[in-house]
Amino acid sequence: MVTLPAAARRERDRQRYNANLAGCPGHELLATLSDKWVTLVLSALADGPRRYSELSRTISGASQKMLTQTLRKLERDGLLTRAVTPSVPVRVDYRLTPLGESLLPVQRAIKDWAETHIEQVHAARASYDGTRAVESEVSTGVRSG
Repeated sequence: MVTLPAAARRERDRQRYNANLAGCPGHELLATLSDKWVTLVLSALADGPRRYSELSRTISGASQKMLTQTLRKLERDGLLTRAVTPSVPVRVDYRLTPLGESLLPVQRAIKDWAETHIEQVHAARASYDGTRAVESEVSTGVRSG
């Protein structure tokens, strides 16, 4: 077994857990958590278990394929559980695990931030788009409108 000096161990650990690097374990999890459908499913399950059909109605715009893929991804990551009740028809319920529930405060904080700052973001976008339009007109010599 090779022993590394303390400085080398610190650098190795810094590289291993730097989410900005593709090889970092946190990198792939951040990609999952930033997915729009993941966010919507977690939010839909925040108040308790739901059946697939309830989730489908609650999460507008999600195709059956996308919702199924998202639920499988979250189950694989340990963020929700899937319980099948044998009946006719079969009943399938989804519920957040304690790990999934631990994400809710973070998700709520991001949602609150977005709702508080959306007007500022819209204003910044309008300003940016207006500046870009003027720059485009100047560089091409073509005036829009």
